Amino acid sequence: MNSRLGGSEEALATLALERLAGRPGPRVLIGGLGMGFTLRAAQAAAPRGARLIVAEIVPDLVSWAGQHMAAVFGDCLSDPRVEVRTGDVGAAIRAETAGFDAILLDVDNGPDGLTVADNDALYADAGLLAARRALAAGGILAVWSAAPDAGFSKRLSRSGFDVTTHTVRAGRTRRGARHTIWIAVRQGG
Repeated sequence: MNSRLGGSEEALATLALERLAGRPGPRVLIGGLGMGFTLRAAQAAAPRGARLIVAEIVPDLVSWAGQHMAAVFGDCLSDPRVEVRTGDVGAAIRAETAGFDAILLDVDNGPDGLTVADNDALYADAGLLAARRALAAGGILAVWSAAPDAGFSKRLSRSGFDVTTHTVRAGRTRRGARHTIWIAVRQGG
């Protein structure tokens, strides 16, 4: 995490939410609070009636966001559309049936997670099927990754998603590392 970057995390939210244009009150699950880049971009792109639920597995990060990192987070956590839940985003996904219009995963380093081994389950076949079940018809699963992964694109397609892959810059300029974002639209009813 780095407070100077954030362009690709912002793109995760904007690419997903532009696909939800016209839905007056989308319900969006954001996996990972991080430095709040994805949340703030979702807030900027979402309509007033949106519900933005952030699942963050590290309790200290939630605490730090409101205290030590308050200058970075500003007032985004006090937005009435925002609910921060301390817990596993995978559990939040598995507990839902057709209840989210979008799920934005900015967890670990993407499908090839390096930090928490349990995060791999989000990107495996069973995790993708759970995400599909948790999404409303036409819902969006948006996934951030530090690197491309052709095998992950195939798993998304096999799991019932129409997939578009985007390569974006890590920062807000035309320089720096490139990251990958998958926008996967739930097929069928």
